[in-house]
Amino acid sequence: MFDAFLRRLMAPRPPHLPQAEARLALAALLVRIARADGDYAAAEVARIDRMLARQYALTPEAAAALRAEAEVLEAEAPDTVRFTRALKEAVGHDDRLALIEAMWAVVLADGARDAQEDRLMRMVTSLLGIADRDSALARQRVERRAL
Repeated sequence: MFDAFLRRLMAPRPPHLPQAEARLALAALLVRIARADGDYAAAEVARIDRMLARQYALTPEAAAALRAEAEVLEAEAPDTVRFTRALKEAVGHDDRLALIEAMWAVVLADGARDAQEDRLMRMVTSLLGIADRDSALARQRVERRAL
């Protein structure tokens, strides 16, 4: 279903993604982090939907539809390393930084931090070209909002 999109994304020099494709790819990474611990919890799905709605000014229905598409893309996407490196080349720094904060919100949505989620967060942060310190600050912002 997403073959042409994935081929463009995996090209040696991926093009800058149009907004709709960037949204989909970033949403797919949110799904990947939510699935990292083997428990794709309803709280994580709801958090992804709310974040997509807020980030992209979508209705709840449109956010759920984007997430459903992202679930399919995530399942078809290659390994996390190649997928994330391609996103780094195709998506601007500010969007990648916002994605890290969104990913922390998904990780923390079920009230627990799993070791697999932490490992994936460290790897994705590095591959996206985001400093560990910036990731830690993003996590702290998410934790403060949850209080």
